[in-house]
Amino acid sequence: MLVRTVETSGMKLAVSMAGDPDRPALVLLHGWPHSRKIYDGVIEQLGTRYFTLAFDLPEIGESRGTPPSAEKRVLADVVISAAEALGAKSIVVAGFDVGGMIAFAAARHHGDRIVGAVPMNTVIPGLHPWRNVIANPDIWHFAFHSVPDLPELLVTGHQRAYFDFFFDLLAGRAGAVTNEMRETFTAAYSRPEALKAGFDWYRASKEDAKVNAMPARIDVPILYIRGDADFGSIDDYLEGLRQSGANNLQGHMIAHCGEFLPIEAPEAFIKALAEFAPR
Repeated sequence: MLVRTVETSGMKLAVSMAGDPDRPALVLLHGWPHSRKIYDGVIEQLGTRYFTLAFDLPEIGESRGTPPSAEKRVLADVVISAAEALGAKSIVVAGFDVGGMIAFAAARHHGDRIVGAVPMNTVIPGLHPWRNVIANPDIWHFAFHSVPDLPELLVTGHQRAYFDFFFDLLAGRAGAVTNEMRETFTAAYSRPEALKAGFDWYRASKEDAKVNAMPARIDVPILYIRGDADFGSIDDYLEGLRQSGANNLQGHMIAHCGEFLPIEAPEAFIKALAEFAPR
């Protein structure tokens, strides 16, 4: 695995890379509150098939520079541009949580630049069952994180304890996210700019939802993956994607797994991507 930094639109994104740049590319995106290092255990194996790129999203971890917006279509452009700058071609964008929202935005808004998208374990703003999800009191943090300034005030200095709540809640099995991983992810959000960037993803969701609520023809192949221990039925999420205009859609469940697919079920995760992405 090679680690380097790539510059795009005035930002510098940290990226872990594996594989031959002449092969089709697989771009891997983390969510909140994680970093690119969540893919460390799978990137080498994926690199035997693809030019695999795992990015720290802007301001997170070792990435620096504030994006023009936290809207997912903008972030999709940022990461695709960074991958293109590294020579990526025949790009598939895959991500979970917020990274999955960005993967969908890549298919909807940048379909001429990619060949596939894999949103995983996420709800897409504006798509069914978005309204049900944000109304669920068990998913209170969407509303809290959207409040200006307050989350930074309350979470700063308490990142590890706050993040532990979500690692424990969203993992399909106890101990899936090790102490070492938790420390790594906490460090990735230790800077004020990083913490704000993470909360800004939620603050942009209202605009994301407004855009996504307008159906558009999406021809890019989409694979939606969900762990069976995560909240909700995959059928609801697939229905939302179909209603959005996705006309080349597949769904895939991974057993005995929650939010953290590359950690909880690495072999099944790799297999699902390998069966979908071109080689």
